[in-house]
Amino acid sequence: MRTLFNLLWLALACSPVHTTLSKSDAKKAASKTLLEKSQFSDKPVQDRGLVVTDLKAESVVLEHRSYCSTKARDRHFAGDVLGYVTPWNSHGYDVTKVFGSKFTQISPVWLQLKRRGREMFEVTGLHDVDQGWMRAVRKHAKGLHIGKSGRPGVEDWTYDDFRNDEIEELSKTVVQVAKNQHFDGFVVEVWNQLLSQKRVTDQLGMFTHKEFEQLAPVLDGFSLMTYDYSTAHQPGPNAPLSWVRACVQVLDPKSKWRSKILLGLNFYGMDYATSKDAREPVVGARYIQTLKDHRPRMVWDSQASEHFFEYKKTSLGVGGQASAGAHTSICAQSLQVRLELARELGVGVSIWELGQGLDYFYDLL
Repeated sequence: MRTLFNLLWLALACSPVHTTLSKSDAKKAASKTLLEKSQFSDKPVQDRGLVVTDLKAESVVLEHRSYCSTKARDRHFAGDVLGYVTPWNSHGYDVTKVFGSKFTQISPVWLQLKRRGREMFEVTGLHDVDQGWMRAVRKHAKGLHIGKSGRPGVEDWTYDDFRNDEIEELSKTVVQVAKNQHFDGFVVEVWNQLLSQKRVTDQLGMFTHKEFEQLAPVLDGFSLMTYDYSTAHQPGPNAPLSWVRACVQVLDPKSKWRSKILLGLNFYGMDYATSKDAREPVVGARYIQTLKDHRPRMVWDSQASEHFFEYKKTSLGVGGQASAGAHTSICAQSLQVRLELARELGVGVSIWELGQGLDYFYDLL
């Protein structure tokens, strides 16, 4: 708090002072500013030198707002594509209006399923439901399912709350909400809740081939979280390609239900503060600002099939201490490689989340 007040005081104290830049200073300032296109492109990202391993920060900044408007409704990926949309990222709503035809399902993260007593359930979060947006998206994307979706997390449930004798009442509650809100279905996040109770499995992984085989015949799909592989204590790639492949093959080694698997794609990068054993996700706007501020050398990790870069950042505080930062970046080449893997494995993809990445990413779908 003290640092914040000092900064405000300095800004106010300096505000009456007026200075001018000399011509040479102006030229230097201009040369440090990376250009950004503000118009759409008539070429997809694949034809603009951005789906490459030798990526340049200047190229990313220049093109990040520029998607191919003439092919915004064309699909290049034949499998199912599920996109998550959240209330805290409004750009995701805009993305679905423009690129809705590229998706087969959209899942707004609006709802929570809560227990209110014996055979009593309530769906909360209905205030976030935007019927106008749903109508607009469906108008431009025929056949798109919204609400395969809802993503109602079962918050604060215990293992004993999942009882067979209450399935009927639970089903009535969620079906009625789907009818009232014009949803086509639900994406339900359950497994993490069960895992926290330590009653799921003692085998390798949270969700194994055994559970997959039991549920595959009765569910429309499975959204895999094939990202966030590395930790703050062990910085590294977000989703090593060999690990992503293994996740699918372990679940369905005989390819019996592959079409129901949705390979998770992250549309965000991860920033690691190496001196603090800390990490935080980085979405499009901050990613672009980091590239502008530091102009780092982008390095392709051929093993993980991801780009990363290192840079030094200055923390606010006494002395403005510098610390090293490593960033696993979000890039078109990484996404393209994973889309090719999805085609090879015969699976679909799920994206967390729409609006987080760069606009030209959607040219790939």
